[in-house]
Amino acid sequence: MPHLSPAPDAPAASAGPQPRSGVLLVNLGSPRDPGVSAVRRYLREFLSDPRVIDIHPAGRALLLYLFILPFRPRTSSRAYRSIWTEAGSPLIVHSRRLAEAVARELEPEVPVALAMRYGEPSIRRALDDLRARGADRIVVFPLYPQLASSSTGTVLEKVFAEASRAWNVPDIATVPPFYREPGLTREFAAVGRPLLESFRPDHVLMSFHGLPERHIRKSDPSGARCLASASCCDRLEDVNRFCYRAQCYETARRIARELSLAEGSMTVTFQSRLGRTPWIRPYTDLALAELPGRGVKRVAVFCPSFVADCLETLEEIGIRGREQFRAAGGEELLLVPSLNEHPGWVETVVRLVRREIRKGTVS
Repeated sequence: MPHLSPAPDAPAASAGPQPRSGVLLVNLGSPRDPGVSAVRRYLREFLSDPRVIDIHPAGRALLLYLFILPFRPRTSSRAYRSIWTEAGSPLIVHSRRLAEAVARELEPEVPVALAMRYGEPSIRRALDDLRARGADRIVVFPLYPQLASSSTGTVLEKVFAEASRAWNVPDIATVPPFYREPGLTREFAAVGRPLLESFRPDHVLMSFHGLPERHIRKSDPSGARCLASASCCDRLEDVNRFCYRAQCYETARRIARELSLAEGSMTVTFQSRLGRTPWIRPYTDLALAELPGRGVKRVAVFCPSFVADCLETLEEIGIRGREQFRAAGGEELLLVPSLNEHPGWVETVVRLVRREIRKGTVS
């Protein structure tokens, strides 16, 4: 029988060309300027989104063109003017500074672009920019800590729609909702701690952006847990893992623990409701009106659903909320700034991005 020599070792398989990742940071958006016309254009785009106003298209158009656009742009324009800066919209300014700081850590190896879901810079333009700089794998980072169809959901829908225009559709990866990320908790506490120590509030509000109750029920796979009892958000479990309200409560608990807030010294509330349909409770504006009657004279407000200061933090809480609290008998309201471009927040964003980049690397 002939002797068979062992086959020579086969050459190691090549991993092949590695995809080049690019990073797309996405926030909500802002009007181009605080004028009525620009605000109207922005609101038209924002409120035409079926993930924001999730009713029949005919009803949404009726609501938008008969009841919202004829009146709200003028009111919203005044609100925007009260917070507008020489550099522009605070949301855009802070988001741009964050993107620039992240780019300093990642570029030139990983290009970084900023987009807004509504308005400019657009998602389409940002994706085109990343592709022009050689990115064929896009790490999308929706800048919303908690998951909601009207925020993260609509960003991802838009990104996929715009990315699919290309003949060679890029691979899309997503930084998931990061409400449990220790860096988020730690940095909100780091921003707020020295302010609380000097302000010495009687009570702390954790005010999150509100949603219609129907949005919460639609996100409940069981159809039986969300909003079914007063304690439905006391714990975050598998059954309510998609619940925005439960994620907000979890965020608030984590920040409160980081700050060592005393039991009973913190309340979770929800702001920015629109229309007459029920929104998730308790409402921030009602809480601000009621707290002075409970002996609260000094209140501090965190807004942990926003990672950049914007109309909802600076005007709704910092101006109108403060006026409302004082009118009800309170002495002073402290708005704790958002994370904006705080160095620790930049580090957290970079770390989360790098984690997603590593997942797409073939060894």
